Amino acid sequence: MRLNTTSPILEFDGQQEELPDSLSAVVVVGDFLWVASDEVTSVERLSSADGITFNTHKSFALKDFIDLPAQDTDFDQELDIEGLDHSDSYLWLVGSHSIKRKKVEKGGSTEKGIKRLAKTEIEGNRFILARIPLVEADQQLARSIPDPTNPASMLKAGQLEGDLKSNALVDAIREAENGEGDSHFANFLTIPGKDNGFDIEGLAVSGDRIFLGLRGPVLRGWAGILEISVNAADPFRLNLRDVGPEGRPYKKHFLDLSGLGVRDICVDGEDLLILAGPTMNLDGPVAVFRWPGALGLSGEQLIFSDGLERLFTVPNGIGFDHAEGMALINDPKRLLIVYDSPSEERKTSKTAVKADVFELPKSTTL
Repeated sequence: MRLNTTSPILEFDGQQEELPDSLSAVVVVGDFLWVASDEVTSVERLSSADGITFNTHKSFALKDFIDLPAQDTDFDQELDIEGLDHSDSYLWLVGSHSIKRKKVEKGGSTEKGIKRLAKTEIEGNRFILARIPLVEADQQLARSIPDPTNPASMLKAGQLEGDLKSNALVDAIREAENGEGDSHFANFLTIPGKDNGFDIEGLAVSGDRIFLGLRGPVLRGWAGILEISVNAADPFRLNLRDVGPEGRPYKKHFLDLSGLGVRDICVDGEDLLILAGPTMNLDGPVAVFRWPGALGLSGEQLIFSDGLERLFTVPNGIGFDHAEGMALINDPKRLLIVYDSPSEERKTSKTAVKADVFELPKSTTL
């Protein structure tokens, strides 16, 4: 990717006012940026003529490629997309899989505020894990395309089976261990994400391995990453494969990130890069870690802090500039980071916002 600045400007066409203030995921594909917001039901493609301002914007409504469980219901408002990746001619995306608690509105009565604080909501579009074929020649999404490596076969959009309240992954966690529920995560499925409940906020795909970073729960300071694998099923569905112990369709990895949760992850060779930040609704330290050799490991992992490399700290604000999405840029290697709730200084107009590019230190294990 041609990039001539450490503060690229992402400029949108203004049709979706939420975008500059709510970026939650990013991935680089060739010379294009694909970004997502946790407030809309689309993904956005951006490109740049000068390597500074990415102002050629096209929006892709996800309902054109996958089934949104809440389509045409009262909850058809957002997907809460928290992770994007690109692998083998597919654009992958994941929703938070979390429930949410009502916000307390300033200016309302005490009684009303207390009642709102007791209410939680389940919005079905959040339970999405999907892949959509990407025509890389012209960077278009499609429901199906010929496989570039084997034109006799087709690449098809697919997603885990789900409904308004759950999907196959959540069901597997709820029903693990002889139906009693996963001993680490089942009890957190009914807790809102901002309350240290179950909350996916990172996605990395390498071959048939899919890594899902958890913002929460953080368990006595340990952050979680789930690893799954899928195979295609008709029509346009993905099935979980049994990759974990005793036939469980997921592996669990726990990492000592100094009490932080996972906000995004991406693949760098055989390593995983981890953007880590506070769980719950907190401001606080944000840092990028390297998990060396993660893709060369099999089985479930417990990684102490001395098995990780803390690469650098990401500046954060109090109430603003929350680092949410991270993408690897090659040649030379750098990291692009986008922010939710950007500061006024970061917003260059009502439709444009600055991201940050950081130099990526070489691994000390090389």
